[in-house]
Amino acid sequence: MNENKVQDWMHCGVITCAPETPVIDVAAKLDAHDISALVVVDENGDALGVISRTDLVNARFIAPYMKHWRGLSAQHLMTKPVISVSAETTIEEAAQLLFEKHIHRLVVVEKSGYHLHPVGILSVTDLARHVGEQTKSEA
Repeated sequence: MNENKVQDWMHCGVITCAPETPVIDVAAKLDAHDISALVVVDENGDALGVISRTDLVNARFIAPYMKHWRGLSAQHLMTKPVISVSAETTIEEAAQLLFEKHIHRLVVVEKSGYHLHPVGILSVTDLARHVGEQTKSEA
């Protein structure tokens, strides 16, 4: 049986930011690219975490206690460590990981030694789209 792999369903390429990117710049980048999350990478391009629109919204709820966002950066709000899979991971394994971790996206990485270079994203939206397509073709 030919199982679907993450590489078959993922979005290729990622939009990233550095850990020290100010939150206001993270929000602007999300809006400019009409995406829901950025992969936070270090100076070597290794994936460290993910910062999402949800992280920004949650930060706004605590803003009254912090007066404002000034001084907050991606590293303060990102989800870490990054939860990743390889492009060769089966969709079934990826879906199970999303479910178990209660997350909305996986960072697809290429491993090189101890380095994790992000190459794509697999989100629950991708899963829903493909499941819907499969259901239509089976009908």
